Amino acid sequence: MSDLSRRSVLVVGAGGLGGPVALTLAAAGVGRLVLVDDDAVETSNLNRQPLFGERDLGERKVVAAARRLARVHPGVKVEAVDRRFDDASALELARAADLIVDGSDNFSTKFLASDVAVATGRLLVHGGVLRYTAQLFTIAPGVAGCLRCLFEAAPPPGSVPSCAEAGVLGPLAGIAGTLMAQEALRLLSGERGAYAGRLLVYDARSARARFVPVRKRMDCIGCEGGRRVGVAAEPAPSGGAA
Repeated sequence: MSDLSRRSVLVVGAGGLGGPVALTLAAAGVGRLVLVDDDAVETSNLNRQPLFGERDLGERKVVAAARRLARVHPGVKVEAVDRRFDDASALELARAADLIVDGSDNFSTKFLASDVAVATGRLLVHGGVLRYTAQLFTIAPGVAGCLRCLFEAAPPPGSVPSCAEAGVLGPLAGIAGTLMAQEALRLLSGERGAYAGRLLVYDARSARARFVPVRKRMDCIGCEGGRRVGVAAEPAPSGGAA
């Protein structure tokens, strides 16, 4: 088993998904966590974002999150990156980590995270939650499909409501984030990814889950060497692929 204290994880988003991810990875002994978020703590966040309390209102999320993690797990190195995960920062951040976990809350960031994972050869655990539905799958570059193999492109702006508009069942975000963290730990330990090549969709209202195959498409622009971010693909890691 890999020594988790020597491993590094990039967590995109420090909110409802990224919070449980960071707490679980820190508790498991992952040595370095890089939290990327460009938002501040708001009252509406508190029902589903476990790293924050009322005294954190108005503070930058990554600053408050890093402080909480340092207090609970002082042995973990936490780097707070208070900026958007965008074309200017994504490649450098991804290359400095062993694995990426995407807990962002918008489609443009999710597609960028997928593209960067393919371009750098990093495994990526993707998650999303809206209303009563959560989804999760793992992108294993060169082995299984990426986000563009599944959806091709982000939906038109305004066609899908945001979390703020549609709402999120608070505990569901915690469940999804914990499952994402467990998948990340499997991959960091060199084990087979449970969600590579298949999308898990869970409906909390009916308590039903289903899997959707994510096949690698030969014409996928995301899998064509990271064309979206303008770089040649780097070799995929040998361990942890499905």
